[in-house]
Amino acid sequence: MIDVLVVDDDFYVAEVNSRYVSRVPGFRVMGRARTAAEALMAVERGSVDLMLLDHYLPDEDGLQLVRRLRRLGHETDVIMVSAARGAEQVSSALRHGVLQYLVKPFGFAALRAKLTSYAQMRDRLDRLDSLGQGEVDEIFGTLHAPVQAVAPPKGYSAATTEHIRDALFRAGKALSAQEVADLTGVSRSTAQRYLKHLQERGSIQLALKYGGAGRPEHHYESAHGASRARPR
Repeated sequence: MIDVLVVDDDFYVAEVNSRYVSRVPGFRVMGRARTAAEALMAVERGSVDLMLLDHYLPDEDGLQLVRRLRRLGHETDVIMVSAARGAEQVSSALRHGVLQYLVKPFGFAALRAKLTSYAQMRDRLDRLDSLGQGEVDEIFGTLHAPVQAVAPPKGYSAATTEHIRDALFRAGKALSAQEVADLTGVSRSTAQRYLKHLQERGSIQLALKYGGAGRPEHHYESAHGASRARPR
């Protein structure tokens, strides 16, 4: 089993990511950390093969933590997760030994693909004593293979699905179907249909908003980072 430490200060996001990891054969969550300090202590206790590391942490950002781990001699592998898409940050992650980089928001399929390619890389390295150029190219190709997009069900557009999911993520709060429709330019009924689809996929969550008399209104929020307004 590959032991994974999930590092994120948002409890809900950590819970979602932990469930994702636990669904991939060969992986198990050995712990969670909400700060860089907690993550470092977990690594120093041992038994951390892979760290699923959020970039924004309360005490230190993820890249600073990776640099500190390397200075201390810890070789724990790292998959960085962040909404930050700047070339400088991605370049810095690569230079400091981050194996893979997942841009939020992402679903289970994207993380599963990254974990699967990571497991395949470890398996090849464990089985081979010496590597020719062909084996080296195969290992690096497996690790950095593009994530294959999962086709949406019949009647759903992949572009609209991502547009609505991205609008919820950027809002940083729960929105009604009408608010989503206004933000994305689709009809309210279309927004409701796609929101239900995204909820069933686990990409967003339902939040009931209680107002005056009558039934509570359905609001929806991103499964990654919706509980905070700051960029992730």
